[in-house]
Amino acid sequence: MATRFVIIGGGPAGNTAATHAARLGAQVTLVERDVIGGAAHLWDCIPSKTMIATGGAIAFTRRLEGMGLEQQAPEVDVDALTERIESIKMRLQRSTTNLLTSQGVELVHGSAKMLSPNDVEITVRDSSGVATVRTITADAVLVATGSRPRIPEWCHPDGERILVTRDCYPPKVFPESVTIVGSGVTGVEFVHMFSSFGARVNLVVSRQQVLPGKDPEVAAVLEDDFLQRGVKLLKGARATSIERVVDEAGVEEVVVRCDDGRVVHSSHAVLAIGSVPNTDGLGLEAAGVQTDSNGYVIINRHCQSNAPHIYAAGDMSGKLPLSSVASMQGRKVAEHVMGLSKVAHRHLDYDKAANAIFTEPEIADVGLAEADAFAVGRKIRVTKVPFSSTPKALINNDWRGFVKIISDPATGVVLGGSIVGRHAAELISVIALAVTANLKVTDIVESLLVHPALAEALAEAAD
Repeated sequence: MATRFVIIGGGPAGNTAATHAARLGAQVTLVERDVIGGAAHLWDCIPSKTMIATGGAIAFTRRLEGMGLEQQAPEVDVDALTERIESIKMRLQRSTTNLLTSQGVELVHGSAKMLSPNDVEITVRDSSGVATVRTITADAVLVATGSRPRIPEWCHPDGERILVTRDCYPPKVFPESVTIVGSGVTGVEFVHMFSSFGARVNLVVSRQQVLPGKDPEVAAVLEDDFLQRGVKLLKGARATSIERVVDEAGVEEVVVRCDDGRVVHSSHAVLAIGSVPNTDGLGLEAAGVQTDSNGYVIINRHCQSNAPHIYAAGDMSGKLPLSSVASMQGRKVAEHVMGLSKVAHRHLDYDKAANAIFTEPEIADVGLAEADAFAVGRKIRVTKVPFSSTPKALINNDWRGFVKIISDPATGVVLGGSIVGRHAAELISVIALAVTANLKVTDIVESLLVHPALAEALAEAAD
């Protein structure tokens, strides 16, 4: 008898688990209440990166004069940009749906909740709101319902001037000025995006550097670019209220107040302070599934909860909130459900996941961080090469940033690395492969790379 596998949530974790398990012979039902492909993926990641790409194209035109061309001043066509975002989303959604159906996965547009450790209740409503309910007794269940923007009690987004991230793809009106609360990955990407579109930007930074937890040298390059763009950084400040007001001239604006007494005025504000898991109505308690204090399902290295046949992946797992990680978790869950972990099976090592931040310039890192190594007294070798010494960077008229590689001084094994600069998200793949495969710096040095190419900086840093 085929393994009965129910998946709640059709994002990167859910759809990857579904296709892989179906190929291995499972009878798979995938339930999604919003969009196949994942709300966070198709409503957050893809639209934001599409807008960032457009903003990056605008920023690039400001460097044309240095390439022997007359500088241009393009204007944003909001309708065309919106159509482009929707077109990309629909294309990706169709592609994912077609793949799932081609593998025999049953797709259900509805909601699901656990009634007991093995029983899943699925509710589907027709166009008139009439509900049809059925229950499936599953051999295995994957909960991959994603997350949503975190909204504190002191903020009341209205979708017009006080925005959460999902209100910005694109915003109804491009703001003249905007205050972004939150200097993590999402926050700094929004700084890049809105400043590229010509807005005056304020960034509320709760710590003493943007991207807390990242390499200070990396953060410094980004901060320098922000300051050159005219971005105002409010370091060491935590927002305590965001409200709409009308000033003395009768102009409506948004006021952000901080705990140190500073007050920021702008036409709009964007809240970007993290996310919370979508656990409401899932029936996790009825299934006996344990969660942590933040609502994330507690999992082991197989992505199993305390109930061995119930798994969690993606944002719900409380691990790295990356689509790449979610997809790999989904694959590993499918393998474990179908018994493949009893043979050769590589466990996920979250410390070796590559990260990218799509700012201008891009930022990417993987593996052991320099500060973390020093914090535990580990001996490392750190080599750093600026892109200003790389011919292709000079040709591109963009030599901002650097490549940094961290290795073991005794063995030469690559332990991690950071890249700041153009195409950093693509270039980090070389270091990520080296970290995952335990390659040595000599393996990178002795690779015959293209010339001229930005990748040459990788070989120089490894040398």
